[in-house]
Amino acid sequence: MSDIEIAQKANIKPIIGLAQERFGIAAEHLDPYGHYKAKLSLDYVNNLKDEKDGKLILVTAISPTPAGEGKTTTTVGLGDALNRIGKKAMICLREPSLGPCFGMKGGAAGGGYAQVVPMEDINLHFTGDFHAIGVAHNLLSALIDNHITQGNALGIDPRRIQWKRVVDMNDRALRKIIIGLGGVGNGYAREDSFDIVVASEVMAILCLATNLADLKERLGRIVIGYKADGKTAIYARDLKAHGAMAALLKDAIKPNLVQTLENNLAIIHGGPFANIAHGCNTVTATKTALKLADYVVTEAGFGADLGAEKFIDIKCRIAELKPSAVVLVATIRALKFHGGVNKEDLNQENLAALEKGFENLERHYRNITQHYGLPCVVSINHFTFDTKAELDLLMLKCNELGAKCVVAKHWAEGGAGAETLAHEIVALADHREPGCSFVYEENLPLWYKIEAIATRLYGASGITATSKIKNQLLAWDEHYGKFPICMAKTQMSFSTNPNLKGAPSGHNVEITEVRLANGAGFIVALAGDIMTMPGLPKEPAAERIDIDDDGRITGLF
Repeated sequence: MSDIEIAQKANIKPIIGLAQERFGIAAEHLDPYGHYKAKLSLDYVNNLKDEKDGKLILVTAISPTPAGEGKTTTTVGLGDALNRIGKKAMICLREPSLGPCFGMKGGAAGGGYAQVVPMEDINLHFTGDFHAIGVAHNLLSALIDNHITQGNALGIDPRRIQWKRVVDMNDRALRKIIIGLGGVGNGYAREDSFDIVVASEVMAILCLATNLADLKERLGRIVIGYKADGKTAIYARDLKAHGAMAALLKDAIKPNLVQTLENNLAIIHGGPFANIAHGCNTVTATKTALKLADYVVTEAGFGADLGAEKFIDIKCRIAELKPSAVVLVATIRALKFHGGVNKEDLNQENLAALEKGFENLERHYRNITQHYGLPCVVSINHFTFDTKAELDLLMLKCNELGAKCVVAKHWAEGGAGAETLAHEIVALADHREPGCSFVYEENLPLWYKIEAIATRLYGASGITATSKIKNQLLAWDEHYGKFPICMAKTQMSFSTNPNLKGAPSGHNVEITEVRLANGAGFIVALAGDIMTMPGLPKEPAAERIDIDDDGRITGLF
């Protein structure tokens, strides 16, 4: 069966009763959205603050390929497996964006028998969080242009407006637009552009805020532009926008509670992309789960050079989280792709390509253990096409690397297929004090923070940028120098060239733009040709998604 067919046949339980049964969460603490999803009240979340923290497990992966790796599937499978072996476990995931759901991926709720449900709801509008984020963002956009039209008392320079608009869809036509055309009544004509919602600073703020007061304060700190001198910043609070924006987000800040196919609880909340944003679920969700469960399994987007790095250097640093262990997900198919095999030939045994592609896994593993200072288990997401010779070779290579390696079959077998992985993770997490190392020190100048990421993690020889970008970073050092860096880079390679597979070294990382995310508390550094508004592929997943006369959705996977 397809993923959606498996999900539609699931024995899904009412979320109110399940929350009470599994974690003693009374109905009064839940705001139900139908029978199978609910939001946790902030009062309940706040009342957990004195509870002991569980152990935090991060699931990350090798560099993505068209063959797929399966981070979300592994996260779900591992969470189910931990519960199967008698541990009190919960998973924390990001919410899927409609952009890739209708674009390349067609869904992002796990796969096979390791899924979160209700799958259709999670992949589509869910509880409306992304809608609220988009509306709050665009309210600020509207207030900016209205302020200028109504006399511009703040002296906003229309040429120096930093705040874009957003929509939760891949739409390349919106990357560059002209607004205000059609006469005086429509405002001032100026160049503008759209990002996808997951790249919004409002998304980052929601994911990093700890409560409503923190959310509103961070929203007020957003720099929307500058005066004509190019130096005097204008903030969202100057427009009196942050109160209304926070009001729009009053429900979105509450964590969402759903379940896996095996009726284990999952929190799904927030969802920035790790190639253009920080790629982690909300701090509120993670901290809530840590108070409820003994083991919390979470994921960070794309490969360990992006999602895991930002999980450590941004989320853990800002929220003072201390992870215990890491799962590095790989597939034999993906490693063969990194070894030079074409996508259509990945199901054929190829030991030479597998050995060559292993260098990608090796670099990610060394980054995790040496630069992040975390113990790591390599989890091979099993495919039926994997041969014994390939599995034996991969096990041998991992042993030579000193890496624990397990073959996980959760896609086909659910939690039962990941029990070996669960035992390995428990063994690692239970025999060390939680904590990690950062890739760079907080007091390092911004330029050198970017350089540290590129040279230590990406294998680059160095970074380059125009004098304008260098001067901007230098100017920001005075007030924002302690901010972490959020690298925006292709997820497909350690380099800025998506076609360079494996583990390229000695390449240059060109920084093409830097953005200040003052409310979120980090600096975004765009590298290479990365764009914050994706486009649709030649054959979008939307072409396969449909609904029948009975309301049954097909094509999500």
